[in-house]
Amino acid sequence: MQTRRHTWTKAVLLHQLKAQAYQKTMTAQRNFADTLPAAHQVPGALAMKDEYLFDFLELGAAHSEYELEQALLGNVRRFLSEMGGDFTFTGNQYRQELEGNEYFVDLLLFHRELQCLVAVELKIDEFWPEYAGKMNFYLSLLNQTVRKPHEQPSIGIIICQSKQRTVVEFALRDVNKPIGVATYTYADTLPSELRPFFPSNEELVRRPEAVTAALRGPGRKTGTIMIPRSYKLRTDS
Repeated sequence: MQTRRHTWTKAVLLHQLKAQAYQKTMTAQRNFADTLPAAHQVPGALAMKDEYLFDFLELGAAHSEYELEQALLGNVRRFLSEMGGDFTFTGNQYRQELEGNEYFVDLLLFHRELQCLVAVELKIDEFWPEYAGKMNFYLSLLNQTVRKPHEQPSIGIIICQSKQRTVVEFALRDVNKPIGVATYTYADTLPSELRPFFPSNEELVRRPEAVTAALRGPGRKTGTIMIPRSYKLRTDS
């Protein structure tokens, strides 16, 4: 059903099978049964997984929420595909204001079938109950100040590095907004022995001009790419 609905290619389908997308969808933790209209509960359930596989990211074991967010933005197509296929990207660090205070949603998406905004909060630690309260607050603001008259109430997805299922269950039990809690995993595809010779994701985000200048610097010959000294492979044994 998902393959036909989202017109997945063979490569995407194989990726979803490898990532156990069906199993992760069925085991997802969410309070949608109590907070979504009956007509939206099935598509709502299909819109979320228990764990997201961000195997297209090259993140070290220690990374910040900023680095995770920037890495996802740099691979936004694959990120949206992993989210489920019916999402569109609206913005990041989406600003909301109340009583002179500013509040920022990490990622704001839109689900086409559910016709609702989806707030995504990224956490690089274990899930804590207060994350659900914060998301509930964000959804109230979105519904009041951003949601269009024809749109359905907003949904929240909290993506953490880990969670305890019993803690999530109690944290969502009396929340009256549709919220789900998931985890993420990723593949560190660059071998550790080669990492010192390549720029990190943070360097590529913060210093793209420096990398470009190094590649176009004086002394470059036609058809030759000058590699910055710090990135050259050592030839000595």
